[in-house]
Amino acid sequence: MTLTAPSTTRAVSPAPADTAPRRRRRLRSAGSHIGLLMVTLVVVAPILLMVKVSLQSDADFAAHPLSWPSHWSLHNYVAAVHAMNYGRSLYNTVLITGGAAALVVLTGSLAAWPMSRISRRWTRTVYQLFVAGLTVPVFVMITPLYMFMRDLGLLDSYASVILAEAAISLPFAVLFFTSFLRSVPVDLEEAAAIDGAGPLRTYWHVILPVLRPASATLVITLTLAIWNDLVIPLVLLTSDAKQTMTLDVYSTIGTHAYSTSQLLPTVVLGTVPLLIVFLVLQRHIVAGITAGVSKG
Repeated sequence: MTLTAPSTTRAVSPAPADTAPRRRRRLRSAGSHIGLLMVTLVVVAPILLMVKVSLQSDADFAAHPLSWPSHWSLHNYVAAVHAMNYGRSLYNTVLITGGAAALVVLTGSLAAWPMSRISRRWTRTVYQLFVAGLTVPVFVMITPLYMFMRDLGLLDSYASVILAEAAISLPFAVLFFTSFLRSVPVDLEEAAAIDGAGPLRTYWHVILPVLRPASATLVITLTLAIWNDLVIPLVLLTSDAKQTMTLDVYSTIGTHAYSTSQLLPTVVLGTVPLLIVFLVLQRHIVAGITAGVSKG
């Protein structure tokens, strides 16, 4: 008599095939979050420290350099507003920055439009000259700019700083706008020409609207550069009534020492308008970057 042993084979469920890739994705995600957190701390920590120290007296900062201050006070800001004549300084800086940025956007787009549409030797030569202008240090241009503005009778005027800042920023604007327009099809311009629009009308109603996202990105870049510029206003402006934010901050630094209770409040007051500009233009900046990536 033959006995047959019952089968004891058990079904073994296979392990999920995507366990390892899922674990790697989680590790990469965690690493990305940790990296972003560290970068955020590196960027935000100096700003928070600056704001903290600006609310302390020199003696309190010397006693508690990194800990929370024992006494918060806005006296430093009140003194800074009166010392730098904040309203006048803000007006001067906004006027110079806004005027130079508007001039750069207008002239840069006018120069970039034909260079992006006309493929000739002279357009390539002019484009290369603008690109070469990016390599010239600003310190090389200081003396010629000063002599040029002196001969024009524009020293110690808003126009001198606006023209100088616009001239220095123009090569970058031409390069930026030309690269953007080369990725834009000419269909809208051809349609405008069929409708009888001339060059100026086409520029105003077609080119400028197309350049709107790129212009927003360029404006915030120019605003940061011109707002924070010290050299050009320092050389071309002499009267106290036309001082900019950077000159007021510079004036708080002595020859051999400086006071944190005087310096840092002026720095914070000069930074707040830039943050407001960035928050206002943030949507347009993201749209400009997205448009540039998608067109590229």
